[in-house]
Amino acid sequence: MNGNYTSERLRVIIPVGGKAKRLLPLTAETSKACLRIVNRPLIEFSLLSLSRQGIRNFIFGVKGYTNYRDLHDYFESGYGFSSRYGISPRVHVKYQPNIGDLGSADSARINMEYYNVKDPVFAVQGDNIFDVNVKDLVEFHEKKGAIMTIALREVPDVEGFGIADINKNMRISRFVEKPSPKEAPSNLANTGLYMVSPEIRNIFKESGVKQIIRERKRLDFGYDFIPYVIETGRPVYGYTLKGSWFDVGTPKRYLEAMQDMLEGRFSSLTDFGGRLNEETKIWVQGESSESLKRRQEIIRKIKQRKIEVEGAVLIGRHCDISDGVRIANSCIDNYTRIGKDVVVENSAVMDRVVIGEKAEIKESIVGRHVAIFSSQRKKTKIDAVSVIADDVTVAEGCMLKATKIYPHQYVRGEFSNQTLMTG
Repeated sequence: MNGNYTSERLRVIIPVGGKAKRLLPLTAETSKACLRIVNRPLIEFSLLSLSRQGIRNFIFGVKGYTNYRDLHDYFESGYGFSSRYGISPRVHVKYQPNIGDLGSADSARINMEYYNVKDPVFAVQGDNIFDVNVKDLVEFHEKKGAIMTIALREVPDVEGFGIADINKNMRISRFVEKPSPKEAPSNLANTGLYMVSPEIRNIFKESGVKQIIRERKRLDFGYDFIPYVIETGRPVYGYTLKGSWFDVGTPKRYLEAMQDMLEGRFSSLTDFGGRLNEETKIWVQGESSESLKRRQEIIRKIKQRKIEVEGAVLIGRHCDISDGVRIANSCIDNYTRIGKDVVVENSAVMDRVVIGEKAEIKESIVGRHVAIFSSQRKKTKIDAVSVIADDVTVAEGCMLKATKIYPHQYVRGEFSNQTLMTG
């Protein structure tokens, strides 16, 4: 940007490919980018954070029908998103054409060529939630004269990440993938957030990159392209991310990210709408006159202690919550009905779920349009990071422990550390 940063010129490319196997069964029929978390699609937080910093041009690097369908049906060209959040001038959303890419870097290559992108690009992973000051990042990138700048994050456990080997000027000489603590050259992890100069298009055309694609049948940023750029002597720098960052890559990480969001650890994501007061981290959402009536009813029950709420809790629109319910550090999505004396702890319950009386849901994820039957005589218990995908019916008296259930099933009995698939 030649030292003159303008957010309008910056293009954001968000590769959304693959089947998100680590998040199965939640992603069996849903794009990971559209997986609901704190009552919104996951990718919406990236768009919201960046658009509030003046960025208006986004390209979704979608691969496969499900990813394209889910993202296009929700965002279309960006009009609805812009209207919903009062963003003006509006956001423009484009999509990768039906060209199969071979990884995140290949998606960036395809879209930069197809849309003839001659401006700097901010490449963002579709399953990340983050706080980043884009202006500060761009200024760092330009000051260093970098071809690529990689946002790095200090991590306490290096073994799960690609760790940067950097000098005192923050120039990166290599990444060490998932090292032991003794082998780690630093504690700075690759976050999957990349600022790239437009000259990167010329590197994509080099014979060395073509050889990587030909031999590996893959062109991923982390595993393939960044090592090539470093090895060929180009300046690649690390920028230490000051804000929060989360890779929502597994059900456990999903629940941790949800908790961080509810606790307000992302500075750009602090208001979910309908907060009871500044002293609590309790939100009960409502927009229409009917949903506002239900909101007031839930608030009345909380004040009268007919519903017990503990910690950080988000309750969506048009929910019906019976007496005796206890909700702690959890998210309840829109149109959910909860019967008497239900316990929900450290869990995510997505939209249009029905939960029968006396059920217990702890440290688990319940997908969309799920029916959980339970009664005084036959209590249903779900815990230990169990994951129930969309459109599942759970019979009363079920005991699910660390169990994954794929969509469209009827489940009864006791299961521990199992995966239940259709058919």
